[in-house]
Amino acid sequence: MVKLTSIQIYKYNGPDKDPFLLGSSADLSSFGFFQRGTVGEMLHFVGRTVARKTTVGQRQTVQQEEYYCHVHNRDGLVGIAFVDADYPARAGFCVVQKVLEDFQLLRGDAWRGATTDDATQADALLQDALQKYQNPEAADKLAKILRDLDETKIILHKTIESVLDRGEKLDQLVDKSADLSMASQLFYKQARKANSCCRFM
Repeated sequence: MVKLTSIQIYKYNGPDKDPFLLGSSADLSSFGFFQRGTVGEMLHFVGRTVARKTTVGQRQTVQQEEYYCHVHNRDGLVGIAFVDADYPARAGFCVVQKVLEDFQLLRGDAWRGATTDDATQADALLQDALQKYQNPEAADKLAKILRDLDETKIILHKTIESVLDRGEKLDQLVDKSADLSMASQLFYKQARKANSCCRFM
């Protein structure tokens, strides 16, 4: 099962200082009850380490055991998404991009004044995002558009087949069509004879 495990936001303080945690959300329901505390601590440890090592403007993916950590440092605001191997990288980066945008809309530049961890700044935002983006297609709008386009092609193909199933032949439709010029009709008929016209015709 595709899984978005955790989303975190940090304030970057340079490569030599730990970043400040501004928000975190995690879905640890797939772990045993007694493992959840340890897993949560490991997510924060890895997140803080990766955030510290990701310079301003950099995007990177880091693998930690069976998880992938997609991280982006956008002007000192670092977003991290922990996902499993089945969650597409592009969708992971889309999640990071979206939560960084939403956080800046919500908080403006107030986060720049943080001098310590203050996870309350983004917890609610990240909890909503964690639920919303469990399905990678919700995060990756392009993938959703492509899937919708594929479904439209299937529907279109079924519609053409259903017209032909009613006893009408495509040749008859071409002859009756007012949309096709004589040259187009002639081209269709010659191509049909040569069996090189469009496959669905």
